[in-house]
Amino acid sequence: MALQMASKRLLPSLMRPTSLRQFRLASSLSSAVKAEILHETTHPSHDPPADSGSARLIADHEKYMVATYSRPTTIFAKADGSHLWDLENRRYVDFTAGIAVNALGHNDEVFLSVMAEQASQIIHTSNLYHNLWTGELSKLLVTKTHEHSAFATASRVFICNSGSEANEAALKFSRKVGKQLGGDRKTGLVSFHNSFHGRTMGSLSATPNPKYQAPFAPMVPGFKYGTFNDIAGIPELVTEETCGVIVEPIQGEGGVNVGTAEFLVALARRCREVGAVLIYDEIQCGLGRTGDLWAHQFLPKEAHPDILTMAKALGNGFPIGATMVNDFVAEKILIGDHGTTFGGNPLASRIGHYVFSRLSDPKLLKGVEAKGQIFKKRFEALAAKYPDVVKEVRGRGLILGLQLTRDPKELIRECRERGLLVITCGTNTVRFVPPLVIEDEVIEEGLAIFEKAMEAWVAME
Repeated sequence: MALQMASKRLLPSLMRPTSLRQFRLASSLSSAVKAEILHETTHPSHDPPADSGSARLIADHEKYMVATYSRPTTIFAKADGSHLWDLENRRYVDFTAGIAVNALGHNDEVFLSVMAEQASQIIHTSNLYHNLWTGELSKLLVTKTHEHSAFATASRVFICNSGSEANEAALKFSRKVGKQLGGDRKTGLVSFHNSFHGRTMGSLSATPNPKYQAPFAPMVPGFKYGTFNDIAGIPELVTEETCGVIVEPIQGEGGVNVGTAEFLVALARRCREVGAVLIYDEIQCGLGRTGDLWAHQFLPKEAHPDILTMAKALGNGFPIGATMVNDFVAEKILIGDHGTTFGGNPLASRIGHYVFSRLSDPKLLKGVEAKGQIFKKRFEALAAKYPDVVKEVRGRGLILGLQLTRDPKELIRECRERGLLVITCGTNTVRFVPPLVIEDEVIEEGLAIFEKAMEAWVAME
């Protein structure tokens, strides 16, 4: 507290520095005070200190919360468009969109009015009864998907509450199909290293990351793991005993690794050969994020899935997920095979209907590709400037990864304390998944901050 007060008293009488070399303080000041003043003047959104209102509130709350996350002392209190403000009223450019969730940005006016109107009518009835919006959303998902030349055989939808639930349903449906085709011997499931499919026991079992799996082992039996984009390994991996294969066309959490067309086509062909259900997990990479409605739609129809899972952007922040299937799968799922209490409730379904209508708009999708090119151009310049640090630029549209040669943890902090929110994924990868409606000038604003943070971070070594 004393240090914070001392620095604030001294700031008005000091020059605002642009670099450490230009910073000159009276020799009587301690090095700790000098460092604090330098930090405050070069980091306009520095994390709230331990004696701040935010930190005190967090300390009080954490006593009652299960400690499953490690977070900075920042509490976000309001948002608008592609910006967030914390409790201390610091402003941030949002390149995270709630981990690819807030595709329409924060506080979209029509989104809010749709939510309020539906909440004033009816929120929940359970799936014991029909409502006006579950079927309308299901119909829209199927018809718009066909209009965009994706998932050619899509026919029916199961609405749930999250991505993990959507994948859990997909895995269960695959097991049911497999048992009908080959009995108890056809129950094997396949996923790929560096994938992420969720935290429930089934979806976690499909996520071969020791950090996530080890504390909860043993996993659900029957899973095999392959190497992403390894065509040669497919025949041995996917066999007559395989009931389902789950894959992300672009691995999000694993490092923004893009599946090649050749790999996905070969995988689909092998699934057809052995009668395995092909599941595309597009929870992060779908719903317009690549500049297409679905990340797989550039593929030939023979490589389209039997099941497509989605969540995240579908609710723009409101919890909802969905599992879209074709008749090959749907005809084998009977009443009572699966269910959900909250999934498909009128409020979530109407919100999803509005959001998906927006995300499937060709004009919006065209803009995503153009915005992505702004990022890529600046990233390529960074790669040229820092060839020993920036290894690769990956991704499509507005799901992009900057592969670095060292841990970017401090880079993330340097960004945040300058007013930019970015996140990591995979190994030493910075991930960029901003709102799909982010304005070009906000992209430039955020990238200017990122470049300054990058300069400071590179100099740390």
